[in-house]
Amino acid sequence: MPATPSIMPYALVRPLLFKLDPENAHHLTLNTLRTLNNWGLDGFIHKRVAECPVEVMGLKFPNPVGLAAGLDKNGDYIDALAAMGFGFIEIGTVTPRPQGGNPRPRMFRLPAAEALINRMGFNNEGVDTLVANVRRARYRGILGINIGKNATTPNDKAIDDYLYCLNRVYEHASYIAVNISSPNTKNLRDLQSGDALNSLLSALRMRQLELADQHDRYVPVAIKIAPDLEPGMIGEIADLLAYHRMDAVIATNTTISRNGVLHLPGAVELGGLSGAPLVSRSTEVITELSAALAGRLPVIGVGGITRGTDAWNKLEAGATLVQVYSGLVFRGPGLIGDVADACQYYYEQNPDKRVFKRVVPVTAEAPETAGDPATAEGAPATAAPGELAISLDEPDQPQGVAPEQATDSAAEAAPAALRSDTSPRQP
Repeated sequence: MPATPSIMPYALVRPLLFKLDPENAHHLTLNTLRTLNNWGLDGFIHKRVAECPVEVMGLKFPNPVGLAAGLDKNGDYIDALAAMGFGFIEIGTVTPRPQGGNPRPRMFRLPAAEALINRMGFNNEGVDTLVANVRRARYRGILGINIGKNATTPNDKAIDDYLYCLNRVYEHASYIAVNISSPNTKNLRDLQSGDALNSLLSALRMRQLELADQHDRYVPVAIKIAPDLEPGMIGEIADLLAYHRMDAVIATNTTISRNGVLHLPGAVELGGLSGAPLVSRSTEVITELSAALAGRLPVIGVGGITRGTDAWNKLEAGATLVQVYSGLVFRGPGLIGDVADACQYYYEQNPDKRVFKRVVPVTAEAPETAGDPATAEGAPATAAPGELAISLDEPDQPQGVAPEQATDSAAEAAPAALRSDTSPRQP
């Protein structure tokens, strides 16, 4: 797998950036990229990367290397980032209302481990600002928008925040990522399990189909999960995601573990750890998740990618797409080409995996009260791209029921053993 030279002499720039506060360096870098882009000096940042088209979620990606959420929270830098060669870009996390996040300092480098610790806390200018920025952007490639809840919103009202953001970003996104796994918003990760997850997924799916019917356009929804999951949770999450016909899962977010870095200065800072120390655990989660999903929906692999082989390993573990973020801080923009080369080589060896084909096994019937979204009547005749237009909505849903009421009943009715889709699906 040949290495791709850096777009700019990052080895010379990095020591200067590392003399700055990490958050200040972050903004300086992005503002510089945007200025170069605005002045038409794209040659300083543009780099042709390996062409490796893949098809996932009904979307055609020019290459499988994406930018993970968090780098561009408000969509301020979309066009500049697009010039770097990404196959897709994910912006956010964005919340319904603006919020400042946690107090500074809130981002820390562990250079010896090629790692970052952050406790940003979903700092963003609110979904209305993000939507305005997306409208102004010239980029017409694949754009993911990552949505979250405000810190002041209690978990029992979290669904309202997610649905509000879903409504606002739907027509502007290629896909929508739902962040329920950041360790920096109190109790957010509780939404990953049990009735809370079931209720959220049910509400998201119902609203997704309503919006697809309204806009005559299906926008996939992906759920982003944490690496710090209790035994058995991955299987439970996989079954719920498949049952509610989510379109993808993003694995993983940052970790609260400090395995392998506790001896380093700054490692005791609170927050999520990302970068090289996360790579093994995130790949383990992808392996277990892929086995549990058994092809029922695709996995987007993220966490600790600092070289091409890390991406290769995630594809081998079952991911179809990969994302990078922290690795860019330590390796520079040349990492994008390295990862794209590795992905190209992988897909040359595995050409049958270039198009994700969702497996739809036939299993035992779920209880009728579960409201199987794959068999309900009266749903909007809207399907994912390449999918047969079948009825997918929840059955017998009274008109005018508030989202929290509808999802509470769905949570109570959720079966212990969920069955997967029984409808044919073509990516």
